[in-house]
Amino acid sequence: METFKPHGNVVSAKVVTDKESGRSRGFGFVEMENDNDANIAIKALNGSELNGRKLVVATAKAS
Repeated sequence: METFKPHGNVVSAKVVTDKESGRSRGFGFVEMENDNDANIAIKALNGSELNGRKLVVATAKAS
């Protein structure tokens, strides 16, 4: 994701979509190269706006 690149090296990015409609479900996952880059991106982007929507950026939790 271009939004995350200024904050570190992005390894992968995936927007989660609805299986039936193909539309975004409103969240996704971004994998950064290392924990330091991830923490920088979280601090910089959490609570910011993108395309009129407030971003919640956090470490993914295992279920």
